Amino acid sequence: MDKLSLRNMRFFAHHGVFPEENRLGQTYIVDLELFFDLRAAGRSDDLNDTINYAELYERVRAVVCGETYNLIERLAQRLAETLLDGYPMLDAVTVRVIKPNPPFDIQFDGVCVEIHRRRPEVESS
Repeated sequence: MDKLSLRNMRFFAHHGVFPEENRLGQTYIVDLELFFDLRAAGRSDDLNDTINYAELYERVRAVVCGETYNLIERLAQRLAETLLDGYPMLDAVTVRVIKPNPPFDIQFDGVCVEIHRRRPEVESS
């Protein structure tokens, strides 16, 4: 299966369980892996035969910076749903949401949730 990836997209948003996270906001990093057939685009050299990643970025930004979620697990799921619903050519998507500075008094590089979702008809084949 072919794959288109967008990495290290950074957004400032207001997700989290703690009230100060919702009030102050913080940076979130999103990585995507989109699985679909890229042969037509490879042959045609035509943007209409693939996914426009500038448009894709704007869809992701709208989800990340739109509603507020308690959990990055929910944010990742919402991104997967939005992409699978919005791009019928997609067979599957992997979404990584990284919260680099969670509000804990410990030293680490952040927390990451990674999910992989397939279109239902792809799962049954």
